[in-house]
Parts: sequence; structure tokens; C-alpha cells
Amino acid sequence: MSTPVERLFMLFDRTATLLQEELKCSYLEAVAETGENLFHGDVLQEEVSELSQKRLKKEYKDIQLETFTNEEIRKSFQLAVLKGMKENTQPHHQMTPDAVSLFISYLVGKFTAKHLALTILDPAVGTANLLTTVLNHLPGKQVKSYGVDVDDLLIKLAYVNANLQKHPIQFFNQDSLQPMFVEHADVVVCDLPVGYYPHDENASRFALKAEKGHSYAHHLFIEQSLSYTKEGGYLFFLIPNSLFSSDQAAELHSFLKEQAVIQGLLQLPLSMFKNAQAAKSIFILQKKGANVKAPKKALLAELPRFSNKQAMQVMMQKIDEWFASEKN
Repeated sequence: MSTPVERLFMLFDRTATLLQEELKCSYLEAVAETGENLFHGDVLQEEVSELSQKRLKKEYKDIQLETFTNEEIRKSFQLAVLKGMKENTQPHHQMTPDAVSLFISYLVGKFTAKHLALTILDPAVGTANLLTTVLNHLPGKQVKSYGVDVDDLLIKLAYVNANLQKHPIQFFNQDSLQPMFVEHADVVVCDLPVGYYPHDENASRFALKAEKGHSYAHHLFIEQSLSYTKEGGYLFFLIPNSLFSSDQAAELHSFLKEQAVIQGLLQLPLSMFKNAQAAKSIFILQKKGANVKAPKKALLAELPRFSNKQAMQVMMQKIDEWFASEKN
């Protein structure tokens, strides 16, 4: 017997493959098209032949979307997107690993336990996998959320992904380092795009611009995120481990000291990455504000492998103890 995630993935895969042939487009584009069809329960593309329309309509009819949980929908859609990304390898099309998204969701829940309502922003939303994972793990809260990305295909996939999970996220297809039309957020989650930002003129508006040459996009994203966060709001970044050892680390350090307090730095297991250079950590900041106090001791840890349940339980216990001593 196949699992619900496998059943739904097979549907996405079969129908996307059919649409890819019919529309002469990439598999990834076809995944967005079939997701939209499934949401509407119809075939929206006029150029699809009559025979294929019949086949597709039968496929969509045979699956009852409301019988699947949001997490089952998210995971099956993610599998189809990952398949498309492998075929169409563009370096900036990288999806946040599932275990990491789930762990960030857990942290967001812990830090915002007392909030009844939240505004969440992901300024590098990609296909909205990280953002919808977080939303799926915030039961009982009123949440408004925003996603911004410069890549139009990723934004389309994000929009379809959110629709299928019935998350009313507002998406903006733009360069996130330009002024954004979003509300200030209580929480920012972001898998930081790492590399150089090509638009020097726009970068010159930022405190963290490079003195000469291109600025680091990941530095500018941190600054931009902070300027769109409410006082006392939390920011959860996935950062490269090299963030504080780069040639511009000193400027970043003094900027953060001025603007935020560091709540935690959790190093992800090295086994998750192809090599040590690619390794990342979860960096937790709180924007300074009237009632914001720096923790007596920041939450610092090296996380065990997520598959090691026993070690993870011990780690969760340590995190719980840190919260009990720092947040009460």
C-alpha cells in the first residue's frame, strides 16, 4: 500500500509529465500548471488536446484533496518540485531540507508561544516550502504571511503550493532588496541567498554595502529583514557557517550589535552537507526594542543528526531548559 504522500506525488508526477509533453515546457513549469489544475478541479490550459484533457480530468477527479493533511500535500508537492529541480539544475533553486524546515518551525513555535496573532515574512520564499512548513506548525494562532522572491517560476510554484494547502499568503514577485510592500513582521524566516548582489546602485542604500565591488547578498538580506521586523520581533536565518569569518564579518558584527540581540546559533549536522564549505547554521536574532533583554546566555549548540531520535530528544530537553531559565 502506498502512503498518502506517495499517492499524491504519483498524481503530480503523471499529470505534470503529460502536461510537459502537451505544453512543450519544463517539468517544473508543468508541476505549477498541474497544481493549479488540481486546485480548480479542471484543466485550465486551452492548448491541451481533447484526449489529454479527458485523462487529466479523470486523474484530478479520482483524488479528493480534502482527505489529505496540509503536510501530506506540502511533502508530495515538494517531491515533484525537487524532481523538477534536479532536471533543471539552477544553483539558486535550492530547497531548504525538510528536517531543517521542521526544526525552524519548532523554534518559531517556542519563541512565539505567547503570541496569539503573528505576521510572518519570508523575503526569499522560493517555492514556500519553509514558510508553509512553519505555518503548518502554528496551530491556534492568527497568522498573516508574506513571501517575496525575484524568480517568477518559484513564486508561481509558491502560490500553487500555498493554495493547495489553503494558506492565504500574499506573494510578491520582486527583488527583495528593493523596497517591499509588506507589513512589518513579528517573525522573519529566511534561508539566506548566499553570494554577491549584482546591483551596486541599490546596494549603496544599505549600511552593510561593500566599500568596493559587489556587496554580499546575504548581508543585505539580514539588514533588509531587520528593517521590516517590528521591535522585539524574531528572525530565524539559515546562514552559511562562514558568515562570521568572511572579509566583511566585522561590519556585520557591529551592525548586529547595534540593531539586534543574538538569541541563538544552532549548527546543523555536517552530515547534511556535501562538504564543510556548504555547512549551515540556524541563526536566531531579536530586533532591539523597549522591552528586549539580551539572554544571560545565548542558545548555542551543535545539533545531532535529525535521524538520531535519542540525541534529538536530549537536545530538545536542553532547549526546553534554556527557555525555562531565559523566557520566564
